[in-house]
Amino acid sequence: MAVSRALRRLLRIREIEEEQCKLALESALGELHRLEHALTATSALDRRGRRLVEASAHSGELRDRLAGLEETRTANRLAEVLEPMIAGCEREVARLRQQYLEKRIERRQAETLIRETEAQDAVEDGRRSQQALDDWFSSRLHQARRRTARGCGEDCIQEDMQNEGETGKT
Repeated sequence: MAVSRALRRLLRIREIEEEQCKLALESALGELHRLEHALTATSALDRRGRRLVEASAHSGELRDRLAGLEETRTANRLAEVLEPMIAGCEREVARLRQQYLEKRIERRQAETLIRETEAQDAVEDGRRSQQALDDWFSSRLHQARRRTARGCGEDCIQEDMQNEGETGKT
């Protein structure tokens, strides 16, 4: 049984679905990395604000102290907003990763099914070839025995071969 066109189409569909899931996963991972980078930037903003506050304590500059406090407060607010977004994005990445792995399994199952069908076809073709060869050899052996039983010599064999040739032509 040859691999059906429907099975090959199924494999192609599975490949496309897997590719789409992979792209969605890569996109979500990119978003997660962007959010994590933003969170890292907020911690840098917080450190810079604390240094401004510390520097203003030594210099006595009120504006630097207020600017440092404002930067620290802004960094804390951003972190409060980013952390739940990161958690949600991590859940989405986990869901997309699972979906991608499922699609990958489905594609591999279709590939396996096609490979097994092709292997069965190859075995069947080999069996048919061997059977044809066995039949041919058996018929030649049977003809030789028949000639021997008739007591024919070389002339009979030549005559039989000519008759076979004429029979094959008609």
